[in-house]
Amino acid sequence: MINRIVQSGVGARLIELLEQGVSQKPDHLQVLTYHQVLEPEAFDRQMAYVSEAYHVISVAELLDACRTGSELQQGSLLITFDDAYVDFADCAWPIMKRYQLPATLFVPTAFPDNPNRIFWWDRLQYALEHTPRRDTLDTPAGRFSLKTAGRRHEAYRSIRDHIKKRPYSELLSWTHQICNTLEAPPAPHRVLGWAALRRLAQEGVTLGAHTRYHRFMDQLLPEEIEEEVMGSLHDIEREIGAVPPIFAYPDGRFNEDVVEFLEGAGIRVAFTTVRGTNNMKDADRLRLRRINIGPRATLPVLRARLAQAALPLYQAP
Repeated sequence: MINRIVQSGVGARLIELLEQGVSQKPDHLQVLTYHQVLEPEAFDRQMAYVSEAYHVISVAELLDACRTGSELQQGSLLITFDDAYVDFADCAWPIMKRYQLPATLFVPTAFPDNPNRIFWWDRLQYALEHTPRRDTLDTPAGRFSLKTAGRRHEAYRSIRDHIKKRPYSELLSWTHQICNTLEAPPAPHRVLGWAALRRLAQEGVTLGAHTRYHRFMDQLLPEEIEEEVMGSLHDIEREIGAVPPIFAYPDGRFNEDVVEFLEGAGIRVAFTTVRGTNNMKDADRLRLRRINIGPRATLPVLRARLAQAALPLYQAP
């Protein structure tokens, strides 16, 4: 909804009104989360803006503040990326380096250098974009037209949102069946390899754990939680060296068992996908909120989302 409004004729005025209602306070932290960056010029404008309007911090600074109890500066902002897509290295990081902005990249560690591991949603989207079919598609989520690119994109969104609610094994089975039915070529592997990740770490990018297989953690048994968390930490330590005590929940999904395990494993901060600003005086550091920014978002959308998330309605308790 906010995307449509911001891009309309009244968008500029809306942003001004939102920003007028925001009072940046010390020890309040906003966290941006990206997955892919597909519009370099738009992303450049976003980074130019945040470099001037916010105090962009690193994960090391956040962890140090948590350890010492020191107060974060007014306007503190952390920039994170989930899933370690190749466009982070090709597009996002060169721009961030130019503005001297720190970045945190959360890696699902079973995917680097494994071309057979492709995110299920990428498989589904690629199959719908490249299918030769132009008839109708019957799925567990309903029947969809494949006639136009727009209809196929609508089908992708509807199917994705429907099947992600299912148990993970069922989700993968449905994705496999739908992709086979679409008769499209295989989706490309688009996750950075370990050599590229090592180079990024050497250049200052913080690499964090994002499980091994990107499974929904609220569906896992205790031993599976341990495998996903500890396995991902060990993978990063083996390939990169030091691993910070941070974690991002895949799809933002977790439960009390997962949070309890992270605490016992020594994780200091963990990130959800719940929108809002974190008051670090009393925020639950294993449930920190973030602000999702889409791969083609414009600067007005970024500004509106930051302002919206800082309103009292979205404040973290």
